[in-house]
Amino acid sequence: MKTSIFLIISVFFLIAGLSPQNARAQKHFDQQLYNTILHMDSVCFDAFNAHDMQGLKKVFADNVEFYHDLGGLAYYDETMQNFEKMFAQNKDTGLKRELVRGSLEIYPIKNFGAIEVGVHKFTHMENGKEVVGLLKFLHVWQYKNNEWKITRVISYDH
Repeated sequence: MKTSIFLIISVFFLIAGLSPQNARAQKHFDQQLYNTILHMDSVCFDAFNAHDMQGLKKVFADNVEFYHDLGGLAYYDETMQNFEKMFAQNKDTGLKRELVRGSLEIYPIKNFGAIEVGVHKFTHMENGKEVVGLLKFLHVWQYKNNEWKITRVISYDH
């Protein structure tokens, strides 16, 4: 019983610590930029969840650098190949990504774009059981030619 109460309290504090109010407490919070990057995050991961390679290609810059704490550094072509492999391997597993509510932080980069920091949850089925991973990420978005594109990805804490 004590373990259950501790778990419930821990989850409560985790959720409270990741609340949207934390984002608004940022030193340079910009609601419009926050909404824009939140939207672009959903564009990117709606394509990911649909295994839509053409949609993914539209949100990554040609010069993207994808840093993965376990996989190392990949550039655009390798990143796209990695997505294709992942989709082929997880065709029937229900692989999907969700942004952890309240974890998103957005920081402007003067004359360039924005930094997006957050936690996302990946789920898929494996051997009849749902596998869930909570992972941290940082994306650098560039606003150029009236388009938002991801130029850097840092995926860590795997």
